[in-house]
Amino acid sequence: MNVGFGLFPQKKPDRELDCLGLYCPEPVFRTRQEIDKLAIGQVLEVIADDPAAEEDIKRLVKRLGHQLLELRKEEDQIHFVIKKVK
Repeated sequence: MNVGFGLFPQKKPDRELDCLGLYCPEPVFRTRQEIDKLAIGQVLEVIADDPAAEEDIKRLVKRLGHQLLELRKEEDQIHFVIKKVK
């Protein structure tokens, strides 16, 4: 499943976060920490394999008021591309 794929061309995210092998609440906690380190306009890619991370990280991004540019699933991995907007 791709959400927003190709709508926001981005060469490479400013930061990448590997949450593979981590389970709730760790991917959300680490994603929040990385978003806090970004400057406005920067992009973070998060890779997770915890099924709960899909909804949890989507909710986090919405609650914080940032932009989920892309959500895609590749085999057992979920990729989130998040833009810090405020």
